[in-house]
Amino acid sequence: MNIPDEAFYGLLVRALQQRDAETLQRTLYHALRDAMLDGSLQAHSRLPGSRTIAQRLMVSRNTINAVLEQLATEGYLLRDRLGSHVAQLPAATEVVPLPVADITLPARLLQLPPGPRRDSPALAFTPGTPAVNYFPLPLWRRLLDRVLREEGSALLGYGDSAGEWPLRAAIARHLALSRGIHCDASQVVITEGALEGLNLCTHLLSEPGDVAWLEDPGYFGARSAFLTAGLRIKAMAVDDEGMVFPDNTLEVPRLIFTSPSHQYPTGKLLSASRRLALLTFASAQGAWIIEDDYDSEFRKSGEPVPAMLGMVKNAPVVYLGTFSKTLFPSLRIGFMVMPQALAKAAQPAIRSLLRGGHRTEQRALAGFIEEGHYARHLAAMRRLYRKRQAQLRDALAQALDVPHCIHGGEGGLHLTVEIAGIDDVRAAELARQYQLAPAALSRFYLNPAIGKTGLVLGYGNTSASQFAPAIRALNRLITQTQRGQE
Repeated sequence: MNIPDEAFYGLLVRALQQRDAETLQRTLYHALRDAMLDGSLQAHSRLPGSRTIAQRLMVSRNTINAVLEQLATEGYLLRDRLGSHVAQLPAATEVVPLPVADITLPARLLQLPPGPRRDSPALAFTPGTPAVNYFPLPLWRRLLDRVLREEGSALLGYGDSAGEWPLRAAIARHLALSRGIHCDASQVVITEGALEGLNLCTHLLSEPGDVAWLEDPGYFGARSAFLTAGLRIKAMAVDDEGMVFPDNTLEVPRLIFTSPSHQYPTGKLLSASRRLALLTFASAQGAWIIEDDYDSEFRKSGEPVPAMLGMVKNAPVVYLGTFSKTLFPSLRIGFMVMPQALAKAAQPAIRSLLRGGHRTEQRALAGFIEEGHYARHLAAMRRLYRKRQAQLRDALAQALDVPHCIHGGEGGLHLTVEIAGIDDVRAAELARQYQLAPAALSRFYLNPAIGKTGLVLGYGNTSASQFAPAIRALNRLITQTQRGQE
């Protein structure tokens, strides 16, 4: 069945007349493909020859042949010795678009907490954001250049799934000195941030339906990782000694997530007695402790508290660390340290679950650590954050009139200000009008409706000159959002 010339050339001419930035070839391709999909060009209809089409449209025959070849490759046209004809296709009208209102995500994803907004550059008081303007960028650039000069194209392929060996070895040596963790490079796995490490833990150590203990209030990312993995979360309260360990439990957990050196967001330190009790319990029950050590390098005074992984030999602990807080977030390099037996057993799974990448950055970071730049940068940042925290406390004392209680302060990059009886979610939203991004304390609870209220103030990325006016603005917003007021 031949196509009437008037209809065939008419649709092509109209397409050419309406052509915008598309090439001539793509314009003709889309015109013919759309006509076949909507039935304008019916199945088995035979197209004119390429020479004839080219002459009628006054375009190159090569262009027409390229269009017909592409349509034939995709199955819209069938070509034989007599030319090209339209393939038998289901009518596009038979494909009923799904109404937007009917699109639903899996139930476990609907339970995910709202993730924090990521502003660039980060707004003042954003929790968990370091002073990136203090990072030695020229030095970092030289390290990257050196790695590329020495390694060249050898780094452009896939690397070891567990990460670059020089970085893993450098991390192992650093942890032995700073965190009391004695391990070798084979126990270290490089991840794309701490969240990937958490996801990897759920794959390696749990099954859907298992119970996971989570500090309440606690880290958004852990909740998201556990819910996505289909785990059942049990909220564990936090007091002045960190996570409260229950006297008895009806359901034994498979995973126990804790941030013992600087609980997030309250800043509490898990006491030695509770650490040992938790290690004893996990060992007896076959549970795994996931130790999140996200910013322990920034202790206000004294030495960093040793990690749980280093307290007892062969402890059932997987240690998570990240360079997002100590260096800069977009580096997207974190790491996990596993007990030797687990590291050996997990090797085949890790090769399947991870792909080596960011090789240049990993090699540069290894040099940054090994040459002492990392230790010097940490020391400088400790001094800066100690000073900023003291200045923020002064600003809170002078400008925050509402009754409040400050939690944390032994280190880290944030202070948690508990303020009873406010709509902290609304206050945090209104604060963005002033280019401020504190987090609502209630959002860190599994059930925000019954959680304590207040604001989590990150001071890592905020200069002291901003503290006083920012706290005065927050004071006004807090007063406006006190529950019971219009």
